[in-house]
Amino acid sequence: MKLFTLALHLCLFTCLCTCGPAQNKGGMGEGNKGEAGLNHLAGQKSPYLLQHARNPVDWYPWNDEALAKAKAEDKLLIISVGYAACHWCHVMEHESFEDSTVAAVMNAHFVSIKVDREERPDIDDVYMTACQLTKQNGCGWPLNAIALPDGRPIYALTYAPKQQWTKLLEQFIKLKAKDPAKLEEYAAALTAELGKRNTFQPVTGEAGDLSAGEIDGIADELLTSIDYAGGGTAGVPKFPMPALHEFLLARHFYTKDDRALEAVTVTLDRMADGGIYDHLAGGFARYSTDAAWKVPHFEKMLYDNSQLVSLYAHAYQVTGRARYAEVVRQTLGFVEASLSDPGGVFYASLDADTEGEEGKTYVWTKAEIDGLLNDPKRSAAFADYYSVEEGGNWEGRNILFRKTDANRIAQKHGYTDAVALKADMDAAAATLLAARNERPQPLLDDKGLTGLSGLMISGYVNAFRALGDGAYRARAIKAGQFLRDKMMQTDGRLDRNFKGGTSAINGFLDDYGMMAQACVDLYQVTFDAGWLKTAETLVAYTNAHFYDQEIEMYNYTSDLDPPLISGNVPVNDKAIPSGNSVMARVLYQLGTLLADEEMTGRARKMLTRVRPLLKADGARFYANWARLYVEVMEPTYEIAVLGADAGEMREEMTKYFHPNALFLGGKVEGDLQLLTNKMVPGETTIYVCLEKVCQLPVNEPKQALAQLR
Repeated sequence: MKLFTLALHLCLFTCLCTCGPAQNKGGMGEGNKGEAGLNHLAGQKSPYLLQHARNPVDWYPWNDEALAKAKAEDKLLIISVGYAACHWCHVMEHESFEDSTVAAVMNAHFVSIKVDREERPDIDDVYMTACQLTKQNGCGWPLNAIALPDGRPIYALTYAPKQQWTKLLEQFIKLKAKDPAKLEEYAAALTAELGKRNTFQPVTGEAGDLSAGEIDGIADELLTSIDYAGGGTAGVPKFPMPALHEFLLARHFYTKDDRALEAVTVTLDRMADGGIYDHLAGGFARYSTDAAWKVPHFEKMLYDNSQLVSLYAHAYQVTGRARYAEVVRQTLGFVEASLSDPGGVFYASLDADTEGEEGKTYVWTKAEIDGLLNDPKRSAAFADYYSVEEGGNWEGRNILFRKTDANRIAQKHGYTDAVALKADMDAAAATLLAARNERPQPLLDDKGLTGLSGLMISGYVNAFRALGDGAYRARAIKAGQFLRDKMMQTDGRLDRNFKGGTSAINGFLDDYGMMAQACVDLYQVTFDAGWLKTAETLVAYTNAHFYDQEIEMYNYTSDLDPPLISGNVPVNDKAIPSGNSVMARVLYQLGTLLADEEMTGRARKMLTRVRPLLKADGARFYANWARLYVEVMEPTYEIAVLGADAGEMREEMTKYFHPNALFLGGKVEGDLQLLTNKMVPGETTIYVCLEKVCQLPVNEPKQALAQLR
């Protein structure tokens, strides 16, 4: 059956809205809340699952018990996927899953399974792909799939109001009773398409197929999609895409293409001025619902903030703009205050909602601001500085965002200059933040995730390199030690999540890749070879349990995990780079540092396999692969620093943006091949090498940087 025919048949069931604030502004339902008993989610670690543990719906976690129950009782599955910070997940819970009449239907005719997409991204991927195959509109969360007892999906959708959800359930109940063969037909067709969609088709070719001209064309095509007025790529909503802008920064470094740098700076400027940025506490919301970065979807995710810290740090190295350094410092202050576990791991997210209202913690009336500042001049300046309006600039309240020239505001309100204005506005912001901290706060998803914590470690490392603050390096080391001690077994196997003193769930490909990248980054700012050995162990484990020899890429799940109805070989770079692109860059960097040609060769081969997709679909969808493409095509120098002052000299060099350099060394030679016989007694020497061939040693960082050019 063709998929459009399948979609057409299923559209007859109901007309369902796409999840998202632009489409769904309806109020909360007033359904009858069930008894305060516990369902099968009791005892789970995930805050998202625990949010549903008292629903009258008899939710199960994804496990053998739930699947066996569905099979034994011949019931369809409802597989509902979300995450703790998701606003529309909360709306649907209140409207439908807390309603006893809806729960009665679900409990009588279905086995209902709740999934935290951050804990089980493999399950989310299967049913999200099913949603994309069966709907013309976009898919998001909450994601709700109807499936046969064996897990094969029949249909999937995002948020649906109570009446539409109930109608959909009734249609499936009737269809199962009257024509179960039709459900089997739907499931077979959809599962077959899932298999095609999630099967990576290898493309033969050698590394020689790569070319500088091709990456030039890919970059040029990407630049045509940039919104040079508003930042980001054209279109609404606007999502931060850090990997895309990291590629453009690297592009500018090698080619001096001013368009590439402008694409980055206009985006970072607009985001830092916009409502997507928290001007009081730091940190970025998940995305903007408009073209001007003004109205955020208020949830704050670790994965966004970690990558944006790295991007702003790199942009500061390139441009020297003080605003970028300020954003890095303020965002890390937010991470430390709100997303950090005392043990060292990082928490997943802050909710979009407070007390059931999206953004309630963050927005203001002008009267509230005037009362707190208690100074007409300062209050008037603040209103101009942050676009505050008497009647509110969003749904009767004010989101703080900047759009007006600071010099004009300073002149208008009697400040000596923009610097004096900013100092006063910072003091006013501190007053508002203190008051905001007394408000009810959004819920915290306090589980730690290995891969996302690895991304945050890299963020701290990049902040240290750019700004030189030793506290950032110390924080990165603390988090790295936590992951190594609490999340990793001696053979390299990783757990994915940590909460309440324990870890669980086998790690997925991105956990291994992002932690290995963090270890490579930590080595380069510490010269502690233990981090390289950890990265080696992780790569070896991934090779043994994730690598597919036939397609020469990595599966998302370990061969130790029970298979789902569809596998997954992730190559598409989205808000988070794909597990394969992360692993490929790790292999290239680690292989260069270890002088391991098998590793670097595998990275090149993986890039060659993905190259046709990158060429056809562009860097918007394969940005991290494009970044690797640049790194492979351009020289990558090995900079060996040896001697008593190795750390100081390294830091003098790493404060600059050099994507073409990897650093190794220490106070002693150690056992790395590239350091052998390079120690000069009584001196600290720097060797700039390319493919293990070194230029004459120098004793000054400036001399070494000159050799890089």
